[in-house]
Amino acid sequence: MLKKLKSYMMPIAMLTGAALYPLFSRLAFLTPYLIFVMLFLTYNKLNLSHIRLKRMHFWLIFFQIFVSTTIYFLLRPVNEILAQGIMICVLVPTATSAPVITHMLKGNVENLTAYMLLSNLMVVILAPVLFSYANNTLEIGFFSSFLTISEHIVLLLLGPLVLAMITKRLLPKVGSRLGSVSGLSFYIWTFALIIVTARTVNFIIMQGKESYATEILLAAGTLAVCLIQFFTGKLIGKAYGETIAGGQSLGQKNTVLAIWMAQTYLLPLSSVGPGAYVIWQNIFNSLQIWRKRKSL
Repeated sequence: MLKKLKSYMMPIAMLTGAALYPLFSRLAFLTPYLIFVMLFLTYNKLNLSHIRLKRMHFWLIFFQIFVSTTIYFLLRPVNEILAQGIMICVLVPTATSAPVITHMLKGNVENLTAYMLLSNLMVVILAPVLFSYANNTLEIGFFSSFLTISEHIVLLLLGPLVLAMITKRLLPKVGSRLGSVSGLSFYIWTFALIIVTARTVNFIIMQGKESYATEILLAAGTLAVCLIQFFTGKLIGKAYGETIAGGQSLGQKNTVLAIWMAQTYLLPLSSVGPGAYVIWQNIFNSLQIWRKRKSL
């Protein structure tokens, strides 16, 4: 019963956030704390001694860096909001829930987990640069913006990893216990999704009809990017006998983090992009799982 309910939690969360946006949009300040706890629980479950980076991971990370920056600079002269909304959907790291889907698809979970960690480290370095450049029109300078954003992102993405390593080293029983309840991160993710959906809907309503064309372009653009990332990941992974892990590594994104980053560091309306990506990646994953079960 609980497993069946889990499969409906994503649409339930998004509908709840959309319907009750005046209430939940006020809780936006909780989002970074929820992301921190999700990552902390996930990292407590990891055995870092089993993490092995392979050549495939570096091809995937090259794609992520090259495509995210290229898309942004190509689309920026056309539409800044569109450029930011699509860029963030390529830039953000692999979802913390990706190992679960990879396991269901009979893929290599350890391979994917290694990339999840690598992609988080990449975002710590690249995101402040891109976000600072995007915000260069503001009164604060590039360097000041870079330092401020770096401080926040390093704390948010590296903080949980460092804290998990300290906990496992100094309090191994506590670390083991936290790792055993890492499933709680799913419910934290659900609550975070309600909040970021509510805030996105709030921005859409505030913008009015004049922004509808941009929102449609964001939805269409992120659909294309979603399919490209899944199939490119599978293609790269296939060369190393890791088709499933490759596809999920590149295609399944930490969309809660993406929406929060867009709302915090970019033009707020750009968060419609990762908001649409949530839907596209979940449809794609649902189809993959359905095909896998059908073939068994």
